[in-house]
Amino acid sequence: MDSTKVLAAKETVSKIRENIERVMKGQSAGIRKMFAVLASGGHVLLEDFPGTGKTTFAKALALSIGAEFKRIQFTP
Repeated sequence: MDSTKVLAAKETVSKIRENIERVMKGQSAGIRKMFAVLASGGHVLLEDFPGTGKTTFAKALALSIGAEFKRIQFTP
């Protein structure tokens, strides 16, 4: 991979991160972890208490990368 592609990829990731950080204030550590998982080809399961921004976080990521967002609720 040449340096122009690396710089372009870094710029793209930076723009996506900035988009998400506009919506998710104070969550930079979680956003970094999300990018690490996505870069490695993994999957993410967001678990936390109600009202902590899980859905908002997922929507912001999906909108930032042009992906489809679907929510699956596991309430018994």
